[in-house]
Amino acid sequence: MNTRALGRTGIQVSPYCLGTMMFGRSGNTDRDACVRIIHRALDSGINFIDTADVYSYSESEEIVGEALKGRRDDVVLATKVNGPMGGDPNRGGSSRRWIVTAVEHSLRRLRTDHIDLYQIHHPDPRTDIEETLSALTDLVRSGKVRAIGSSNVPAAEIVEAQWVADRRGLQRFRTEQPTYSILNRGIEREVLPTCQRYGMGTLVWSPLAMGLLTGRYRKGRTNPRNARMNWVPRHLTDERKLDAVERLVPLAEEAGLSLTHLAMAFAITHPGVSSAIIGPRTMEHIEDLLAGAATTLDDEVLDRIDQIVPPGTDVGPIDVSYTPPAIERPALRRRPPTDRAAT
Repeated sequence: MNTRALGRTGIQVSPYCLGTMMFGRSGNTDRDACVRIIHRALDSGINFIDTADVYSYSESEEIVGEALKGRRDDVVLATKVNGPMGGDPNRGGSSRRWIVTAVEHSLRRLRTDHIDLYQIHHPDPRTDIEETLSALTDLVRSGKVRAIGSSNVPAAEIVEAQWVADRRGLQRFRTEQPTYSILNRGIEREVLPTCQRYGMGTLVWSPLAMGLLTGRYRKGRTNPRNARMNWVPRHLTDERKLDAVERLVPLAEEAGLSLTHLAMAFAITHPGVSSAIIGPRTMEHIEDLLAGAATTLDDEVLDRIDQIVPPGTDVGPIDVSYTPPAIERPALRRRPPTDRAAT
């Protein structure tokens, strides 16, 4: 498997990144099977693994650490911090207090003395970005972290973080991890161009749109048992997405591809994408994904995809992701009643 530059970090990564969210109690509970999947990915040429402290209540990091015994030096290892890790409100977020604690826990679970890419899982509106970058800078200088990244961040906040890092002499985010697929192309408008402008690498998640782009979910049919989409909020699977899938299936067939391989090839075609995260739960899943790793799409197929889902657009609501406070909380969009009268 060929490698690509992860932005301007100097790190080379495979076009597929092995995501491990489905390893552990939230997905595949057979730890030995998960280890075998990781080894299969590494043996195929994948050198990039992404996990997070919150995945399967930290079990995912433990499994990754177990699998990398004796192979750590050959892997670009990424993990994330920010998600809630218990009932205490201070066990989560992007404060210095939590980051310096959480990284030690992740290092222990991963059985390593350093993390190649340490990412802030979601924006934290409660914490000044300067405090977050300052804590991460100390981790880089101490050698515990090699590079830092963000995830699910809108373009304006990516720019703000770059400016703060420059003005304060701090480490800057070198990567961004947004959602991207044929069905969710919104980042093509601002996020990807912004990342390219600042030399940031991108590792995109959900290139199969939570499984909708596997061909397993079709209009008018019942979802397969144990399917991931069964726990996704219904509003994220509205009819517009299924309508697009019904148009993409024959396109894939005409191109001699499975819908899964078409979707993965699309995700890594954009020049701003460094790597696309795959999230297999079983050996069957990883084998199918690897079988399409060499797939490329010609301009005719890409033009037809553009006709089905225009560039820069999201078909319906985007996949489970960060929602800015001003969208979630009506009070932030409305003046107090006493201030609403015209003057």
